[in-house]
Amino acid sequence: MSDIRDGRLAKLGLLDGDQLALAEDVIARVEAEGLETVRVLFADQHGVLRGKTVVVDALPSVFRSGMAITSTLLLKDTSHRTVFPVWGDDIGFGRGTLTGAADIMMVPDPSTFRILPWSPHSGWLLCDLHHTDGTPIPFSARRILRQAIDRLAATGRQLVCGLEVEFYVFQVEQPRLDHADGGMPASPPETSLLSHGYQYLTDARYDALEDVMDELRRACQAVGLPVRSMEAEFGPSQCEFTFQPDGPMNHADAMMLFRSLVKQVTAGMGLHATFMCRPKVEHGMASGWHLHQSLVDAKTGDNLFIPDDDGALSSTASGWIAGLLDHAAETCFLTTPTVNGYKRYQAFQLAPDRIQWGRDNKGAMIRGLMTPGDAASRIENRVAEPAANPYLYFASQILSGLDGLERRLQAPSPVENPYDSDAASLPKSLIAAIDRFEASDFYRDRLGADVVSWLTRIKRAEWERYLMTVSEWEQREYFSLF
Repeated sequence: MSDIRDGRLAKLGLLDGDQLALAEDVIARVEAEGLETVRVLFADQHGVLRGKTVVVDALPSVFRSGMAITSTLLLKDTSHRTVFPVWGDDIGFGRGTLTGAADIMMVPDPSTFRILPWSPHSGWLLCDLHHTDGTPIPFSARRILRQAIDRLAATGRQLVCGLEVEFYVFQVEQPRLDHADGGMPASPPETSLLSHGYQYLTDARYDALEDVMDELRRACQAVGLPVRSMEAEFGPSQCEFTFQPDGPMNHADAMMLFRSLVKQVTAGMGLHATFMCRPKVEHGMASGWHLHQSLVDAKTGDNLFIPDDDGALSSTASGWIAGLLDHAAETCFLTTPTVNGYKRYQAFQLAPDRIQWGRDNKGAMIRGLMTPGDAASRIENRVAEPAANPYLYFASQILSGLDGLERRLQAPSPVENPYDSDAASLPKSLIAAIDRFEASDFYRDRLGADVVSWLTRIKRAEWERYLMTVSEWEQREYFSLF
């Protein structure tokens, strides 16, 4: 295995000594476990896993030289259509950059290796993206988060976060696999319920879902995901998993693995899982993704969100909250990146509809859970949908919160009646969020103008396809009237 240390990735400095040693351990484990294949993957702009599967004999070459993939994978909308003119000489990022459907390079991160319990002959490996000459690609989602983490680390602080993720699991009645169903996008399956809803946290509803919950929990534990609890949520067949606190990169990687795990394990059971925010099913309720977050001192590990003895916010918590609120409207593009996600922002639905914070108030966008002397003091941002790209979502929180600290902002007074306040509304639609993000000097500075242009072009293509589709509402409203 010494040839890995003499490989191209090592010579380019894309894998350091510790990573190379870990890569050697991965290769040895793959051989010892008798694996047959390894899925070599990256998270695209939508938080969708893409990549290739290699036989185990080819794994050393992946750590030696990386793996080539087609650059158009970074240029697709959610229908998987390429929305940039790749056959020209400049698609907007400089002559020859991501043109011609040329190759880019996946560089594996050996620390992400897992064996998949639902496919026990298979391994799983996440990658970062680089140009073939080794230079980093600014559109790599993991790189964007890593840069945000480094920016925060330079201040002597670290983010600790915890996940609460809601999703649905349904029985598949008709998989819709006729030839006519294979479009871009494909036809969704026809489904039915596994359990009735609106009996929040009742043991009877959990019992009805227990077989599914158990399979998902066991799979999570087998791959090392720090699952904490499983809950029957409000909606029919709606579930929630929560996870122990961890760092942002670990939890972003965990969210990618968790969404993949849930969909693949349930598919093997004849079920359909979806992290779509508000599925079009009768009596459905929107799913959210609540992100608990606190800052700790990098040297001492002290929680910097613990309030004063009189309950007043610490200066760190106040500035962080103020930054999140100040950039909330433009940040919705990253926390709520689908057309569907904005249909969650409704009053009296345990979801936020305005830019505000409250003390232990589940109607506010940010819920403060901070008590003097409580080492677990934290905030909970309830704004995101579970379909968000975790790397971009976490990066947005770090960059916005840190900006509040750097500008010495102070949080406003907490709201007590979140659905009857004069706070500014969250964006009402994806296009409103696109416009705010695209015009944001803050994100152009923090992420780069090319990243902003790249993301907004992709999402505008998604929005324009949505506008050109005749909806059931239009048919019912106008077909007989006129």
